Parts: sequence; structure tokens; C-alpha cells
Amino acid sequence: MKKTLLFSALLATALGQAHAQSGLKPVINQAADAIESKVIAWRRDLHEHPELGNQEFRTAGIVAEHLKKLGYEVQEKIAVTGVVGILKGGKPGPVVALRADMDGLPVTERVDVPFKSNVTTEFNNQKTGVMHACGHDSHVAILMGVAEVLASVKKDLAGTVKLIFQPAEEGVYTGGTFGANRMVEEGVLENPKVDAIFGLHINSQTEVGTIRYRPGATMAAVDQLTIKLKGKQTHGANPWSGVDPIVTASQIVMGLQTIVSRNVNITENPAVVTVGAIHGGIRYNIIPESLEMIGTIRTFGDEQQALVHRRIKEISTHIAESAGAKADVEIGIGYPATVNDPALTDKMIPTLEALAGKDKVLITPVATGAEDFSYFQKKIPGFFFFLGGMAKGKSPYDVAPHHTPDFYIDESGFTLGVKSLSHLVVDYMAMNAPQAASPKTKKTAK
Repeated sequence: MKKTLLFSALLATALGQAHAQSGLKPVINQAADAIESKVIAWRRDLHEHPELGNQEFRTAGIVAEHLKKLGYEVQEKIAVTGVVGILKGGKPGPVVALRADMDGLPVTERVDVPFKSNVTTEFNNQKTGVMHACGHDSHVAILMGVAEVLASVKKDLAGTVKLIFQPAEEGVYTGGTFGANRMVEEGVLENPKVDAIFGLHINSQTEVGTIRYRPGATMAAVDQLTIKLKGKQTHGANPWSGVDPIVTASQIVMGLQTIVSRNVNITENPAVVTVGAIHGGIRYNIIPESLEMIGTIRTFGDEQQALVHRRIKEISTHIAESAGAKADVEIGIGYPATVNDPALTDKMIPTLEALAGKDKVLITPVATGAEDFSYFQKKIPGFFFFLGGMAKGKSPYDVAPHHTPDFYIDESGFTLGVKSLSHLVVDYMAMNAPQAASPKTKKTAK
């Protein structure tokens, strides 16, 4: 009888705590609606002043100042320019991390808006504009909004929130690790140890009000391909006197296409092998001695990645040998695949469906783009989803994709982003709040 009563008391306590957490949602929604104009203003300011990877000094300063004013414990200069804000709730519970990436791209903006970027820089020895052509300004502004909303309900949070403002998601060209990988190396998931992490990405081709996600492999692993071919230089009028690396390169390019069409089981996951540039030769009537091919590889899963890498090396070296040339193949390992933890995803989807509506939370096909959010997911359970940023009534085929000069985001979707991340935090905390000792282990007074 005593055990039954004790169990009932423990269950009532757990349900009460869960109800208290879910009771925060109306307050969160009201707070998110109230700061919509602030989130949009932050985004426009950041959009007008974009910064490339590991150069986000202005952005980081704005973020750090905002978090300090809200009472967060703030850590700066993580992985060069990263900022971390820690908010300890009024009750014990798990540690939940939220991430936003901060960097822009070397793209010259063509969108005619009052907050258009006019920033220019030198990149890869070329003068170019700098633009938030992937929506990272939106991510930062949304997470700044989340920071304000959660700070307003701090005493009722059953756990700790760690906000990660990450630099260099788009990469840097200075060598070494960077971005999410470097933040993990520098201990961003420790002290306090993070139990789960959530992140979102605005999408210019998904309608405002819609959320897209995928359990398991969601975005591709990305690797860099370099093939150096060495032949034998000769006069263009006498090709039989040499070994032509240009013809050999052409045969290799065509051979690489058979990896996807004949080696990869595309019923499971797609793969991409793209040669993006071939550099060789100097004159119209000289067959050069050597050339270099560069490209990108996109795969899903370790086994598929290993298969594609192996076939690239086999095809390239054997075609080269058959022509009398030599191929040196180098594959630089980039971001791993972005893989949503299936159990975590399954638990949290009802949160998004309750917020946006079941008909607005959709499973998306795998994306062959890459995301370094994957480095966090390699260490702890993580869930990454896509937030609609396309104006209602538009067609995804008619709007500009990411990484282009005409990239455009409808700001009316930001509030859903603020609410989504905030709701995920409170629901995760409710699901993982510490329980009192089990009746079997609890000692009773003699």
C-alpha cells in the first residue's frame, strides 16, 4: 500500500512538472509575438553588415551584448568568434542547446531592399561582395529572439539552456578546423554537458508557416576531390608523340558518372560526384604535360561514402593507366552527414505539429547540401529542421535558391522559428525532468 501511494505521489509530481512546463507555451507565444519587430530589425541590421567565416566580429559583439543584458552567462571568442550564452532555469533538469550560424558568403547581392548589403571584400584573390545568401542572419536574429523569450520565463524552466552562436559554417580557407567542428573541440558541449541540441535552417523555397524535417540522414556528407593527371607534353599536331591528359581527364569525368548510375544503390540514398573545374594547358597547339581536376562528393552514411571514395580512386587511376598517364587522387574529408537522431526526432515532432499544425509539418526528401551541425550530432542527439521563408503563393521553382545573388527571405516566418525552438526546449525539459527516487530504491524510516 505504501509503495502504491509513493508511486502515485511520484507520478503526480512528474505530471505536475510536465504540466507546468507545457503551461509556459502561451506565455512564450505571447512574448514571441511581442518581439517580432525586434527580430526583424536585428535580421535587417545583420543582413546589411554581413561578415565571412571567422570574421564575424561585429555580429558576435551584438549577440554577446544582447545576451549579457538578458542575464545570460556569456562566453566569447569560442572557435575564434563564437559566442555561447548559458541560462540556468529555476528548477533542475537537462541541458538543452540551440544553435545559430553567423557567417555570410562571398556573393554580390542583387536584391533591391533598403537593407541590401554593399559590403565588399577580397576572396580567393578576387574582389566580391559579401551577402547573407543562405539566411544565417535570420538564424542569428531568431535565436536572439529565443534568448529574450526564454529569459522572461527563466524561473519556470526545468533545466539549463545553452545558446550556441557559431562562426564559419560556410567554411574558411586558412587551414585547420573551424566552425562547429572547432567549437566541439573547444568543449562547447561540456561545462555544463549538453543532453540534446536543436537547430533550424530558414529555406527560401519552403512556404512561410511550413516546417520540413527528416528522421535519420537529412543532409549529405561533403568531401573535396582533387585529381592530378600527369601525361607527356607534345605538339598539338603530333598527339601520338605524347600522352594527352586532357583526353584522359575527359574519359575520367565520364567514368565517374557511372559511380552514381551503376555502383550506388539509389533506392536507399542518392549520391553526387561533380567535377567542378579542370585546369591545364597554356596554348592552343600544345598538349600539356599535366592538369588538375577539382570537384565535390556528396554521400549519405559511412558505407556509401567509403564505396564512392573507393570507386573514384579505382576509375581515375585505371583510366589514366590505360592511357599511359598517371592519376594522383586526393579526397579531402569535409562535413559528415547531418543525421537526425530518430528517437529524439520522433519525440519532438508532436511539439512542432501542435504549434504549426500537422498539415504544415512535412517530411522532406534528403538534401545533397551539407551542414556542419552534423559535428554536434556526432557527439549528442540532435534534431535539425527547415523553416519556411518563402512568401505565400510563390512557387519554389520561381524563387532564388540559397547561395545566389537574388536570394530572398520573407520575414513573416521568423516568429514561428522563435516559437519552435522555445517550445522544443520546454517540452524536452518536461520529458527529461529528474524524477524522485524509485519506490524500489527509496529507503523507508524504521
